Amino acid sequence: MSAPARRGPARRTQAERREQTIGRIVDATIEALCELGYTRTSVSEIGQRAGVSQGGIFRHFDTRLDIVVAAAAEVAARQLTTFGSLLADTDGSLRTILELTRAATRAPINAAWHELLSAARTDAELRGRMETLITGYYAQIVDLARAQPALAAVPTEVLEPLVLTVIHAFDGEALATVVHPQPELDAVTLDLLEAMLTALLTESPAAN
Repeated sequence: MSAPARRGPARRTQAERREQTIGRIVDATIEALCELGYTRTSVSEIGQRAGVSQGGIFRHFDTRLDIVVAAAAEVAARQLTTFGSLLADTDGSLRTILELTRAATRAPINAAWHELLSAARTDAELRGRMETLITGYYAQIVDLARAQPALAAVPTEVLEPLVLTVIHAFDGEALATVVHPQPELDAVTLDLLEAMLTALLTESPAAN
């Protein structure tokens, strides 16, 4: 009796091939934004990195703007997933939240986000697309913060500006650190921020 014929690997469906190609394009865009910046992240550059022709790229995206916005959405999704997972494995203290937030803003992938925010300052079309994306992104970050024991008692009208202030402070620090790193101030800055927020939360009506 002859042995049964071996089957080769299952062939991917058209939808799976499409999803994989889009994933390569988005990954390549993120890499290019981080390494080259917004202006130099051309469709040609993205195609070379992804191994996809320009015609192949435009079968999935109408414009370069659509590609970079998809990359921004992917950066936001990855950051939220990573940040949420790390928070779930910690004590949820204010200090830990601050440390993780700083780490997220300094993550290499976040450079793509910074590039697009900077470019949006003078690009009205990009600014409109990023505004929609960032609104949802920040709302999800605030929801994550609301679930943390250290911030559970903070009123909603205080929590959102507090969270955004911390994010903006660390984003600014992350950008400045590229040009003017001051690692000797990292712990001191974190101590000061923790002390200020602790005092603010202690004086909050909800904490009394």
